[in-house]
Order: sequence, then C-alpha cells, then structure tokens
Amino acid sequence: MLHALWIIPASPLAGFLLLSIFGKRFPRRAVAVIGCGTVGLSAVLALMLGSSFIRTLPEASCYRQVLWEWISVTGFEPQIGFYLDAISLLMMVVVTFVAFWIHLYSTEFMIDDEGYSRFFAYMNLFVSSMLILVLADNLLLIYLGWEGVGLCSYLLIGFWYQDPANGKAAQKAFIVTRIGDTAMAVGLFLLFLKLGTLDIQTILVRAADTWPTGSGMAIAIAALLLGGAVGKSAQLPLQTWLPDAMAGPTPVSALIHAATMVTAGVYLIARTWMLYVLAPPVQAAVAVIGAATLLIAGAAALAQRDIKRVLAYSTISQIGYMFLALGVGAWSAAMFHFMTHAFFKALLFLAAGVVIHCLHHEHDIFKMGGLRKRLPAAFWAFLIGGASLAGFPLITAGFYSKDLILWEAWSSEKGSAWLWAAGLIGAFITAIYVFRVIFVVFFGEEHTPAEKRPGRSMQLPLVILAFFAIIAGFVEIPKTLGNFHWFSALLSTAIPAQRESTPVRGAEMASMTIAGAMALLGIYLAYLLYLRKPGYPGQLVRAVPVRKIQRFLFSGWGLDWLYDRLFVRPFVWISRINKNDFIDSIYGGMAALCRSLHLLFSSTETGRVRMYAAGIAIGAVILVAIAVML
Repeated sequence: MLHALWIIPASPLAGFLLLSIFGKRFPRRAVAVIGCGTVGLSAVLALMLGSSFIRTLPEASCYRQVLWEWISVTGFEPQIGFYLDAISLLMMVVVTFVAFWIHLYSTEFMIDDEGYSRFFAYMNLFVSSMLILVLADNLLLIYLGWEGVGLCSYLLIGFWYQDPANGKAAQKAFIVTRIGDTAMAVGLFLLFLKLGTLDIQTILVRAADTWPTGSGMAIAIAALLLGGAVGKSAQLPLQTWLPDAMAGPTPVSALIHAATMVTAGVYLIARTWMLYVLAPPVQAAVAVIGAATLLIAGAAALAQRDIKRVLAYSTISQIGYMFLALGVGAWSAAMFHFMTHAFFKALLFLAAGVVIHCLHHEHDIFKMGGLRKRLPAAFWAFLIGGASLAGFPLITAGFYSKDLILWEAWSSEKGSAWLWAAGLIGAFITAIYVFRVIFVVFFGEEHTPAEKRPGRSMQLPLVILAFFAIIAGFVEIPKTLGNFHWFSALLSTAIPAQRESTPVRGAEMASMTIAGAMALLGIYLAYLLYLRKPGYPGQLVRAVPVRKIQRFLFSGWGLDWLYDRLFVRPFVWISRINKNDFIDSIYGGMAALCRSLHLLFSSTETGRVRMYAAGIAIGAVILVAIAVML
C-alpha cells in the first residue's frame, strides 16, 4: 500500500494540469468534480496509507520512496523522493483532509465567478506544492514545494486582479516572504558546503557528529532557516503580509491560514530539530519570537472591524504559540496545536465565508448583527470554532493543545515563567477578540439582512470540521485528566519527546486551571462589553488616548508605516534617481571602448603583406629590446 505514496501529491498536480489546459472548455460541474475529486483521492489515499503505516509501528518507523534522481553534479545528487514518518504523515493527512472540505465548499462559494476553472487549477497546484513540501526527503525538494506554495499564494491572493488593491496585496505577500526565502536558500548552501548533503535524515546525523552544541556554524545555519520559517509563517518581523492576504477569496484564506502555507515554517523547524538543539541561542529566539508575536497579533485583532482580518491576526497569534512550543523543545506540542488549529481555523474562515456570502460580501462586523437565527449553521460553526480557538475548557480541541503548550513553556528545561505568562495573556486576549466577533455578528440588532442561505456544499464542511474542532483534542490528554498520550507517542517515533523538569506537585493542574479560567474570563469580558453593554466600547474609544491606541493597534502596531519609511521609500527614491540608468552608462562606456578598439585594430587589416612583415619585425625588435633591458 505504501508504494502508492507518490499518487498523493501527483493527483492534485494532475488536476492542475488538466484544468489549466482544458478548464475553459469544461462545464462548471466537470471543473468541480476534477478540482474536488483529485484532492479527495489524495485525502482517501492519505488516510489509507496512514492506517497502514501506523500498523507497522514501532518496527518500521519510516518509509522512503525514491522516484528518480533529480540532479547529479560532482557529488550533489538530490532525488525526487518522499519520506513518510509520523510527522510527515500528520501533515499529509491534515493537509489533504482539510483541503478537500475547503474545495467542496468552494464549489458553491465560487460558482458565479468567471474564473471558476482558474480558481480550482490554482487551488490544486497549491495543495500539490504543500504535499511535496511535507513529504520531501531532502531540503532541495522541500524548497521546490516551498516556492510552489509561495507562487500559489501570489496567484490566489491576487485572484480578483481587476482590483489594484488585490494585486498589491499579492505582491506584498510575494515580496515579504522572499526575504525569508532568500535567507533559507543561503542556509541550504551552507548546509551542503559543510555537510555535503541536503538529505534531511543524513543532515540530522552528520550535524550531531560534526558540530558541538553552540557551534557558530550550527547557529548561523539555524538562524538562516529560521528566517525562512518566519517569512512563510508570518512571524515577527515578517508578519505584515498576512492580514493583507485577506484580499483573496475566503476559501483561499481558509486554505492558506489553516493547514498549508503558514504552517510550513513550523514544519521546517520541527523537521530540522537537531540544528536547533545544536544552536541554543536560535532555539531561544524561536520561543521569544513566538511569544512576542502571539501577544502583538492578538492585541491587533482586538481593534479590527473586518471579520477576515480578525481571523488573520488570530492565525499569526496561533502560529506564535507553535513557535513558542518549538522554542522550548516541545516538538510534539507544536504539532498537536498545528492539527487542532487546522480544524478550528478552517471552520472559522468557512463560517465567516458563509456570512460574507449571504450578506453580499460585507466584511465589517459592525454592519452585521442578529444573524444567529438567520444563519444557524454559520452561527454554530463559528461558535464551536471560536470556543476551540479561545481554549474553552475540557470540551474543545484547542483547550488541550494550547494547555499543553502552556504547560511545556512552564515545566520544560528551556521554558520560563515569562514565556508561560505571555502564553497565558495571549489566551485571555484570544477569548476576548473571538467572542467579540461572535457577540457582534450573531447577536444584537440586525443591520444587514441575509438574503441568501448556504447550500449543502457549504454546510457539510462546516459540520465535519466542527466535529473535529471538538474531538481532535482527545488524542492527547494530560495526566490530571486521564493521562492519554497517543499523539505524542506517535510523534516520538520521528521527533524527540519533551523532557520535563521536575515540577511541583499539582503544578500541571494549577496551570490548566489558570489557563481555563483566563479563557472563561476573556469570554465573560467580551460578553459584558459587546452584549450586555454594547455602547460602552464606543464611548471608551471617544477618549483621545484610547482612540490613538485603537488606531495604533488597528494599523498592526504601525509596522507597515515603519517599513514603508525604512525600506520602501528609500528604494523608490533610489529608483527615481536611477530612472535614466546611470549605472548602465558604465557598461555602455565599456561597450563603446570595445567598439573603438575594434575600429582601430580592424583598420590595420589592409591585406598588404609587406606591411604585415614590417609589423612583425618591429614587434620582434621591441620584444628583444624589452628582454635585454630587463
């Protein structure tokens, strides 16, 4: 069964080729069948292969499939090959499963769009690129998938390219992530230069044998790879592209934010974990970046009016939790939150898409309201997804994954009280901003009537994802609630198990209780401010200091303004100075000199033999004179 592994990324790639070549000739029903069917085939095969693979554990903890040799240049021989172990299995199953339901949802959401076949072609290529990224057995092939998802994000964010703002958002995403991609490419060059390979498993072994802990080269390479991860996963300081990525259709936002592009950085760090173990300062930086990002993005989400931008900042914040876990060495905790986040964030975006679709593409939450009875499917889906995002205690998947990260941030050898406190404050903020949306959009007075109702193709994915947003957390239950660790046991066959310091008795229960209480407190505060006393936030914002803070947070802490003045405007200024290409005049002068010399020397080509003989004689005399004098 495992020999069919290659079909999983190949199936959506075939769908992309078919739709990109013949899509305009197909009826929309055929386009939907091809677009969904190819991803659905990958999802079914992923589940079957996953079941088969798990049955072989622990005797066979990995499976490698080499299709062909890609390049062979003086010892550099990367292959087109796939590597299946617990971590790539998790990524493969989650990506295909979530992507299939997003594709099914899209068949109805995009039905009236003139670029219907083009949309599904791009989406299929996106899924195929992500699967290549997570299954690749070498870093060069990962980089191919890495650039593939970057290209697809550009195409999908700017899908409605007739609006210049959408094109600018796509360009911004492409350019900002290129910064991290460049750092990653340099890191790959150094890895091959020092270790002679880009095969991932060989790198993990050779790095441990070659470099001691704290080695300068290990630190440099880990930092460069971290740069790539920060760019793709929209972490500080390269997070500014993600809120603007909401310019794309809502299914695109769900796909990018839930299980694909933004989680690529988390996967890269987890996959190359040994490099970070050998570079403690960089691993500590991962934790600090994650903690800072989750707080900054969460605070920015509090000030947003666009329902999709709230969820965008939420994604940045939740990826910050994953980085925090990676930074303290809680590898399986980071991947656990990746899984639960994929379900509840896809659910939130699709539920938001129902609201937007039924309100004539209205995005402002304060122009909504009273939709609880008009759109019950969207309401319950958003409520379940929001509760899981907020970490509602005991019954949601998000509670168990977030609680595990908080506990590891406190109890692990690389954790600290400061990191734990940052995660705890982030949980409080998360509960406020997500239930702010729930209370404003689905309760209170109706401001914009919902004239449409979602069909089955949009409602079924909500039901499925809502189910997993609740039950997915029960694969890893803490000691105090049952001590069931199936998920971490599975992941321990591919990445190291977390080593805890000796905790104070009852500390885990205390941490869990505080985390749950913070989530409930945030929900209650949102209830008071936006349901019981909905006019109070407006009165509060009228105060000048509060209004300035609100504007500052609304702008994403002013980082776009800062980058515009530090980088964009100076670059534009230099471009204007160079509008006549004065640098090119240097090369133009060299070309003119060559032409002049050509004319000079060609004038000596007269065809007169006696002149040639005289020239040879004069040259010989000059050479002899020089030799005698020297």
